Parts: sequence; C-alpha cells; structure tokens
Amino acid sequence: MTTFDKREQGFEAKFVHDEEFMFKATARSNKLLGLWAAGQLGLSGDAAASYATTLVTDHLESRAIADVVDKVSGDLAAKGIAREQVALKLQECLHQALAQFEVDKQ
Repeated sequence: MTTFDKREQGFEAKFVHDEEFMFKATARSNKLLGLWAAGQLGLSGDAAASYATTLVTDHLESRAIADVVDKVSGDLAAKGIAREQVALKLQECLHQALAQFEVDKQ
C-alpha cells in the first residue's frame, strides 16, 4: 500500500466519522427541540417523549433543517411562536447537543 493509498483511507475514515457525528448531533438536537416544543404545546411525560421521538424519526432521511423548523413552527403557530424563534431554538439545541457530546467523550 502506498502512502497515497494510506492517506486516502485516512480521509475516507475521517469523512465517515464526521458524517456519523453530525447525524447523531442532528438527531439529538431534533430531540431537544421536540422536547422544548412539546413543553410549549403543554405536553408532558409520554406524550412529550413521543412528540420528540417522532420529530427525530420523521426527519432521519431528509435531515433538512428547514423541514424540522417548518414542522415545529407549524405546530407552534397557534401558540404565537414564530418560525424565527423555532430556528433560533434549534440552533441552541444543536449547540447543546454538541456540548453534550464533548462531555460524553471525556
């Protein structure tokens, strides 16, 4: 195996690792957003957990942030919560998820 081949394998391994990490971070941030939204909707216990889980599982394949924001903002529109607020909360949740992963690594 040449140095170039080893280097290529290293880049491929890093790409796979980074993609897996972002997948997990996105799923966790969607769950955190779902729990927050459930609280805004007055859901608690199993109903809140179910809402959060549904938000994660429904958006696993597309992984489009806009889809998640659209879904949650649509659910919260009657509560007077704007799409921009939901988008900001999703950013907060992503930062929180990334911080949780950092703590988990230690």
